[in-house]
Amino acid sequence: MSIKTEQMVLNIGPQHPSTHGVFRIEVVMEGEIIKQARPVIGYLHRGTEKLAEDLTYSQFIPYTDRLDYMNAMTNNYVYCAAIEKMMGLEVPERAEYLRVITMELNRIASHLVWWGTYLLDIGALSPFIYAFRDRDTILDRLNEISGARMTFNYMRIGGVKWDAPDGWIEKVKETVKVLRKNMEEYDTLVTGNEVFLGRTKGVGIITKEDAINWGLSGPALRGSGVKFDLRKDQPYSIYDRFDFDVPTREEGDCFARYEVRLEEMRQSLRIVEQACEQIVEGDIIHKKGQRIMMIKPPAGETYFRCEASKGEIGVYVVSNGKNKPYRVKLRRPSFVNVEILASMLKGRNIADLVAIFGSLDVVLGEVDA
Repeated sequence: MSIKTEQMVLNIGPQHPSTHGVFRIEVVMEGEIIKQARPVIGYLHRGTEKLAEDLTYSQFIPYTDRLDYMNAMTNNYVYCAAIEKMMGLEVPERAEYLRVITMELNRIASHLVWWGTYLLDIGALSPFIYAFRDRDTILDRLNEISGARMTFNYMRIGGVKWDAPDGWIEKVKETVKVLRKNMEEYDTLVTGNEVFLGRTKGVGIITKEDAINWGLSGPALRGSGVKFDLRKDQPYSIYDRFDFDVPTREEGDCFARYEVRLEEMRQSLRIVEQACEQIVEGDIIHKKGQRIMMIKPPAGETYFRCEASKGEIGVYVVSNGKNKPYRVKLRRPSFVNVEILASMLKGRNIADLVAIFGSLDVVLGEVDA
């Protein structure tokens, strides 16, 4: 005989440490079981797409930093690449290598923030400290080349803002060695931990069909067995020059998404290492990109997408031939990925909510935009 309890509505967020920003989940519960969940977004909405219409093409670049502020380099890149596509600009080879190195370092830093905060969410403090130790090392390298520690504003239409400082490539090579060694600690510290396995294995399962039908991308998609990565499937920049793997897992649970991100960090280290060996001398920006106030793509429209740390980020731009975009529309992976959350939570214990939500690695800056 089952006992039916009175339903209760519980608000989690918008001010809650495990919502990773101003995010609210309204859950209807019977006892400790979630019967219904309703994600509520919009608390961080800044009208980014509309702001683009009143800025020159170059002036909008810093605004892309504030989308997924954990992965700002890729946000910079995808926007600049969309404009380059419209203008038919050929980016100098050295600039492409610097772009790849900085983007992959930033991808690792983003995954480290996820790894540390996810473990913190479900009760482990030490991994958070280790993760931020290594992230800080990466931020030192990105600060040296861009002049900023989080919102880098480093990419430029046609190339990059500055060349690498003297000795920077060698310092990156040393950083790769340190990170590769430290990542073995992550496995030792966390991956086989019985408590962690109990909180993540078999929890928050996304089937391959659901992952595709909901339009998921990034580790959330690859953790459900879909081997799709734009760096491999639709190579952009110079990614076709590098040897790296696309990790996937079939289980589709929180642990599978954890394993995918851990392996992705190792693959990013491989890419950075190869790029540091292959980098060439030369210009760092196309001559048209140097005249930032004169950038006027021909009238038309384009869409460009790339693989960010959270998944596919895309930029749709409409030009009317003037020095300001007529329309900018952003495809933000966190916004798309979080849409599946309500169905994932239905029927689960309330104790699983934080573990499931955290496994999606959502940043509210690009959810609300």
